[in-house]
Amino acid sequence: MVQLSILDLVRVRQGSGPRDALDNARDLAAHAEEWGYRRFWVAEHHNMQGIASAATSVVIAHVAAGSRHIRVGAGGIMLPNHAPMIIAEQFGTLAQLFPGRIDLGLGRAPGTDQNTMRALRRSLTNSDHFPNDVVELQAYLGDAEPGQTLFAVPATGTNVPLWILGSSTYGAQLAAALGLPYAFASHFAPADLIPALELYRARFQPSAQLARPYAMAGINVIAAETDEEARHLATTQQMSVADIFRGARGLSQPPIDDIETYWSPMEKAQAARFLSRSVVGSPQTVRAGIEAFVAETLVDEVMIVSDVFDHQKRLASYRMIADSVPHAADWEKSAA
Repeated sequence: MVQLSILDLVRVRQGSGPRDALDNARDLAAHAEEWGYRRFWVAEHHNMQGIASAATSVVIAHVAAGSRHIRVGAGGIMLPNHAPMIIAEQFGTLAQLFPGRIDLGLGRAPGTDQNTMRALRRSLTNSDHFPNDVVELQAYLGDAEPGQTLFAVPATGTNVPLWILGSSTYGAQLAAALGLPYAFASHFAPADLIPALELYRARFQPSAQLARPYAMAGINVIAAETDEEARHLATTQQMSVADIFRGARGLSQPPIDDIETYWSPMEKAQAARFLSRSVVGSPQTVRAGIEAFVAETLVDEVMIVSDVFDHQKRLASYRMIADSVPHAADWEKSAA
């Protein structure tokens, strides 16, 4: 059975602030583990007023402290923004605080604009070093070697599981070569989903971390009692995507009755491509959509983004999704 997991964008919403977004993320994770979700990830974004997860490792600590057993991690850390040793120290510390619960997904994109890249002291050439940086980071998290003199304290021996993230075939090739699990960002960049998964599986080389390919893919899912209500809730995400193409990344907005009044025909077409891997509707619609997605992609795990403005309705959406779709946690409970 497929595993269900959550990618939380830690949205800052109109009428609230970053602390509300952070506490809502923590609250969602606490509920999600009771509903059988496998993991809860947040991502590194910078210079975006509507996303509160820039200090990703700090957010992970906040979320993990408010839950008991769900895996919490980064989906992902944009490694070219950082020295591998610094990330090893951060995630090694998280692993010491929350043993057996921390994931580290790695991406090579900047997660921001060029002005912010300069503020981060990042060079465009940093991405060229991504494969070597992944290997270096993995070494810091692994067991100490004879004669080793450089340690990322307290990361040594924590063996925090690494994931390679991607939205193209580049990440698929790297994950396969290193024998790491692979997560595809089809919730916003769906074009290369199937080719990337096929390439990853075809070229996978077993490693100490992973014996066989393990793939996860993102999908936007919004559930409500009726298809009509779910489509209404989905206008929040549709407006956010339209704003991206306008270069205006502001706060999350409440849903509106008629999305056609918000965007132009070109923005609508752009958003349709961006959000093509989406399931919006009643529990019956959601179940059929997710099952079709899994049948097409053959992924081991589905990472769900349910970008709903109101926190209580977002909780309800994730609860309906878990109740509607048979997933691995259900099987594990029934077998116990």
